[in-house]
Amino acid sequence: MFSLLTEEVASAYLFDALLPVAKWVAIVALVTAVSASVIVFFVKRPLFITFVKNCAFALTIFAAAFGATLLIAAISKQYDAAYLAENYVDTDIIYYVFIPSTVTLVTLLAFAVALFVLAKRRSPLTGAVAKICVAVIGTFFVATLILIAVYYFKHIDGSFYTAEGTNFNQLVLYLGAILLIAAEISVAVLTDKTPFTFDAKVIARAGICVALSFALSFVTIFRLPQGGMVTLASALPVMLFAYAEGPKKGLLVGLVYGLLHSIQDPFIIHPAQFLLDYPIALSMLGFAGLFAKTKLPVRLKFALGAVLSGTLRFISHVLSGIFAFGAYAGDADPVLYSLGYNSFVFVDIAIVVVVGVIMLSSKSFVTLIKGQDGPQTDSGDNA
Repeated sequence: MFSLLTEEVASAYLFDALLPVAKWVAIVALVTAVSASVIVFFVKRPLFITFVKNCAFALTIFAAAFGATLLIAAISKQYDAAYLAENYVDTDIIYYVFIPSTVTLVTLLAFAVALFVLAKRRSPLTGAVAKICVAVIGTFFVATLILIAVYYFKHIDGSFYTAEGTNFNQLVLYLGAILLIAAEISVAVLTDKTPFTFDAKVIARAGICVALSFALSFVTIFRLPQGGMVTLASALPVMLFAYAEGPKKGLLVGLVYGLLHSIQDPFIIHPAQFLLDYPIALSMLGFAGLFAKTKLPVRLKFALGAVLSGTLRFISHVLSGIFAFGAYAGDADPVLYSLGYNSFVFVDIAIVVVVGVIMLSSKSFVTLIKGQDGPQTDSGDNA
C-alpha cells in the first residue's frame, strides 16, 4: 500500500520536482550563450552576427524541447486521479481537454520544426507539407475547441453559479466573450491588409514562437491563487510574431498559446470564463503588431503595440473576474476586486516591453524578425 501511494504521489508531482531543475538548466544555457556571444564580439567581431544567429537557432530548439518536456511533466501531474480529486476536477477533463489540446499543440510544434528544416534546405516538399499542416492543424484545432466546449457544458456546477453572493452572470459572460471575439476580429481585419496565408516560413515561426512563450511561462516570478501569473517575458515571442506578421496572424497564434496556457495554469469554472481568461485574453497579444506598419521608431511601435495588447488582455480578464469570480471578492466591490486582482497583467507587460525594447535596439535583430524593417529604421532607431 505504501509503495503504491508513493508511486502515485511521485507520478502526480513529477512536474514539481522537475521544474526547478529545468529552470536552472535553462538559465545555465542562456548565460552560456550570452557569455560566449560577448567573448566572440570582442575577440572575433566579424563572426559575431553569424555566431549570434547560430546561438539563437540552438536556443530556439532547446526552448522547444524544454517546453515539450515541461508540458509532458505537467500533463503527467494533471492526469493523476489523486491530483484531479484534490482539485475537484472530473477525470473526463483528461479526454475532453488535456489529450486533444496536447495532441494539437505537439502536432503544430512537430510541423513547425519540420517546415523550418525543409525551408532551410529549400526542399521542394516544403509547400506540400505546409498545406498538409494547415489542413491537419485546422481540423485538430476545431475538434479541440468543440471537445473543450462539450466538457465544460457537461460539467457546469449550477449550485456555484446560483449561490448567493457569487455575482455570477452567465449571460454577461457569454455576451462579453462574443462581443470581444467580434471586436478583435473586426479590428484585425480592418487594420491588417496583409494576406491571411500561412506558408512554411510563417508556420515554422508560429510554432517556434508558441513553444518559446510556453517555455518562458514556466519561469514564474509570482503566481496568483485564482489563476494568473507574472513570468519572465513569456508573451514576448508571440508578440514579436505579431509584430512581424501582423495582427490577424498574431491573434490566431495568441489564441493557440491561450489554449496551451489553459493546460499549464488551469482555473476554469465556466465555458465563457474559460474563453475570456485564456483564448480571448491571450489572443489579444496579436495586437502587438498593430503599429508595425506606421512610420514611428521601431522600439516605440513595439512598445505601443505591447501596451495596447496588454490593456485589451486586462479588459478580458477583468470582465471574467467581475461576473465569474465575484464570490472571491467577499465584502469588497466585485469591480474593484477584479481590477486590482488582474493588474498583474501590467507587471507582466512591463517586463515584456523592457526586454522587447532592449532586443529591438539591435538592427540585426530587427532585420532577423522582420526583414523589411531593416533599411527603414535608421532614423527610427536614433529616436
